[in-house]
Amino acid sequence: MDAKVTENVQQHRFELPIADGAFAAAYYRIDNGRVVLIHTEVPSEFSGQGIASQLAHGTFELLRATGRKANPRCPFIGRFLIKNPQYSDIVAG
Repeated sequence: MDAKVTENVQQHRFELPIADGAFAAAYYRIDNGRVVLIHTEVPSEFSGQGIASQLAHGTFELLRATGRKANPRCPFIGRFLIKNPQYSDIVAG
């Protein structure tokens, strides 16, 4: 899969296309100028394929490129950050 993570501002989520119109999403809200990551979702038929990690990598790369800080509240994102300390400069709180 060579898909790229994009931001859907209207739906408050980062999206990663998977196949046949399906996508993974990292939902967020904005609080004090920070992106609060609240939930990550991958369709169950695509579970266990590393899609959530690919979504998280793309989300943090996009946040870095746009100069924003994240506040991780999603348990998956929290575990992802422990395994990927290269994104610690993006975390604010």
